[in-house]
Amino acid sequence: MTSSLLQSLIQSTGVLCALLLIGMFLRARVPLFRKLLVPASVLGGFVGLFLGPQVWGQASFVPIQEEWVSTWSLLPGILIVPVFAAIPLGKFKNKKAEKKGGGRREVAKVTMISGIASGAFGFQVILGVGLALLMGKFLPNLNLYNNFGFEMSQGFNGGHGSAGAVGNVLMEAGASHWELAQGVSSTFATVGLLGGLILGVFIINRASKNGETAFLKKSAQLPASTSFGYTKKKEEQGELGRETTVSSAIETLSVHIGIILIVCAMAYWVRGLAVTYEVIGFEDIPVWPYALIIMYGVNFLLNVFKLDWLVDARVKSHISGAMSDIAITAAIASMPVKAVMAYMLPIAVISAAAFVVVYYTTVKMFQVLMPDSFPFERGILSFGINTGVMMTGITLLKICDPDFESPALEDYSFSYAIRTVIDLISTPIMYAILARGTSYQMLMFGVIYVIICYVIVGIGKILYRGKEETAGEKDAAGRLAETA
Repeated sequence: MTSSLLQSLIQSTGVLCALLLIGMFLRARVPLFRKLLVPASVLGGFVGLFLGPQVWGQASFVPIQEEWVSTWSLLPGILIVPVFAAIPLGKFKNKKAEKKGGGRREVAKVTMISGIASGAFGFQVILGVGLALLMGKFLPNLNLYNNFGFEMSQGFNGGHGSAGAVGNVLMEAGASHWELAQGVSSTFATVGLLGGLILGVFIINRASKNGETAFLKKSAQLPASTSFGYTKKKEEQGELGRETTVSSAIETLSVHIGIILIVCAMAYWVRGLAVTYEVIGFEDIPVWPYALIIMYGVNFLLNVFKLDWLVDARVKSHISGAMSDIAITAAIASMPVKAVMAYMLPIAVISAAAFVVVYYTTVKMFQVLMPDSFPFERGILSFGINTGVMMTGITLLKICDPDFESPALEDYSFSYAIRTVIDLISTPIMYAILARGTSYQMLMFGVIYVIICYVIVGIGKILYRGKEETAGEKDAAGRLAETA
């Protein structure tokens, strides 16, 4: 590493940050972008893509160097490691939550939510890879590469940040098409994010007219601050979080970033050992699952040694959010657009089918399995999350449940305990198949995954059946009955 390389890295990252701020300006100024809630990182990424050599080649009139674009293409795969490593940090035991989740009915609800939410992802894997296999058979000229279509499940579940995960897995496995797959993932993520919001608002308005919503009785509208992406009123602006340390000794941000990067370094070391000693089943796992698992251990130790005061979940979230913004901008700005355009037909077909499948495996599934417990609110939250990111789901939920009176968000948060166990077991297998396996093996993975998820749903349903409704659920059922 030389100083010139570091200078080039700072320059290229500086340009990315400029694109990010341009995206923020466009979001605030263009009504269509405000209406669609397009993130600044997505807008900034597309500005960089359209102005750069990826579209214009040597004729580009903006001085964006090819070397910078190469750096940008690598950034998502690198930044995804600290982003995922940060997830468990700050998730300490909550006494209120323990009391809330202690009853049999509460456990049953959380169990069903876990199975339905995870099962929706499994259906997406089956759909994406399965449709790609069918199209490859009847339209061989499409030249679909191995495991094509899997990117949809990643882009629709995790947004543009997941594009870095796909790229990271394939890059570390030595796959020549890693950059293309990263671009395809980013395309799916863009389609999912925008389509999920547009369709979500349409679904909410239709449900409201049909009397299916417990709280919303008129057309859905978003507050101005959500649409613009900021508020000028200082008294309405939020806070970054607690200052857990005194800055004269060490900055709070330094503590949080330090913990995250230490875990990342440990993850690279552990994976290096797995590769060096050729540990079967572990050498193909990318770095970030190691970082995720190690951070669970670190977070547990912080709790055991009563150091939870040192970490603030909001500060951590802002750090990982900033990294995600840069990673998303970089992923889109470096997208190999000409190569991705060759796959627009299968991307469009798979995306259209995915919205239908997500709707039926979330909104409709909750109405069938949990009809007496805020089914629409739970369903629309999952619909948003399964077409974009967590914030997409929360935004849609806030439209139809402005004050979060339903337990949908709280119960979904509790379900992470079960879903984490599922993911810790399934993720290494899934990415090992992506790195070394075939499309048929990925399809079989999706089928088995869905079966396991719905066994969990079945267990929850057995526990749930026959129990008395809570007061809140009776209240909601009464409201729905009045409007029917």
